[in-house]
Amino acid sequence: MTGDQQDMRARLLAALPNGWFADDAPVLSGLLNGLASAWAWLYTLLAYVRQQSRIATATNGWLDLIARDYGGTDWGRLTGETDAAFSARIRRNLQATSGTRAALIEVVTNFTGRTPVVFEPAYPPDTGGLGTTGLGWNTTGGWGNLNLPFQCFVTAYRPAGGGIANSGSWGSLAATTTQNLSLGGWNNGALQYGDATLIEGQITDAQIFATIANCLPAATIAWTRLSD
Repeated sequence: MTGDQQDMRARLLAALPNGWFADDAPVLSGLLNGLASAWAWLYTLLAYVRQQSRIATATNGWLDLIARDYGGTDWGRLTGETDAAFSARIRRNLQATSGTRAALIEVVTNFTGRTPVVFEPAYPPDTGGLGTTGLGWNTTGGWGNLNLPFQCFVTAYRPAGGGIANSGSWGSLAATTTQNLSLGGWNNGALQYGDATLIEGQITDAQIFATIANCLPAATIAWTRLSD
C-alpha cells in the first residue's frame, strides 16, 4: 500500500466503534484496504483537479485549454515553451493594461522582447512643431496631420530568433575539440530541412498583430508594419 492508502485506511479504522471487531479480522482488513485504495485515488484526483483549475499551478494541456478559453488562438503555446513560461505569459496577458500608448508599447515589448515605434500624426512630440520638440521638418521624422484622429502608425519588431536547435545554416561551421565541421554540406555534419515552426519560442506575425489589436481602445486604428 502507498502512504496515501495507509493514511486513508488508518482514518477509516479510527472511525469504527471500539470493541466491535477482533484484532485479527482478515475480512475487515481486506474491506478497509479496498476502500482505502479507492478513497486514496479519489483524494489524489481531487488534488490534481484543484491544481489544474488554477492558472498559477496548472500544467500540460490544461494550460493550453486555459489560454484558448481566455485568448482564443492568439495566446497559443509557442514552440518549445515550458509550462512555467507559458503560465507566466497567460497571467501577464490577463493583467495587461490597454487603451493607452504606454500600454501598447509595454504589451508589445513584453511579447516580442523588442520595443515598438509608435507614431501619432496628431501628437506634437512625435511630429515636432514650432516651440515644442523641434520644427518637424526632418527633425522628429514624421508629418503631423490633424485629419487623422484616433489613428497611429506602429512599427513592431519580430523577436530575435535563436535558430533551430542542433542545426546550422547552409555552409556554417561548428567548432569541435578536434576540427571544424561544416553543418550545411550533404553528408558532412548534421543536415535537415527546417522551417519557422522548428524555432523555439517562435512568435508568428498573426500573434503580433493580435497583440496590438487587443491593446487598442474602441474605434481606433493602428496602421502596423512588422520588421526584423
